[in-house]
Amino acid sequence: MTTQDKELTAKVEAALDEIRPFLQSDGGDISLLSIDNGKIVKVQLQGACVGCTVNQMTLKSGVEMTIKKHAPQIESVINIE
Repeated sequence: MTTQDKELTAKVEAALDEIRPFLQSDGGDISLLSIDNGKIVKVQLQGACVGCTVNQMTLKSGVEMTIKKHAPQIESVINIE
């Protein structure tokens, strides 16, 4: 893993740490699985987030927006079930 990859991973983890309390307050959580080509973040929603009907909205408007704030080069965030 290059220094650039480590920095990007740290930024994405910081973004997830920022949003995690909101997910946990609803009984859910999120974990980082991978970052592909420095542009695509793969995450896994956990707990109550898995069956939640608004999880795609949460993923796009909450998680993706927060990650892009920390790491603007990220193009999309995908939930892996």
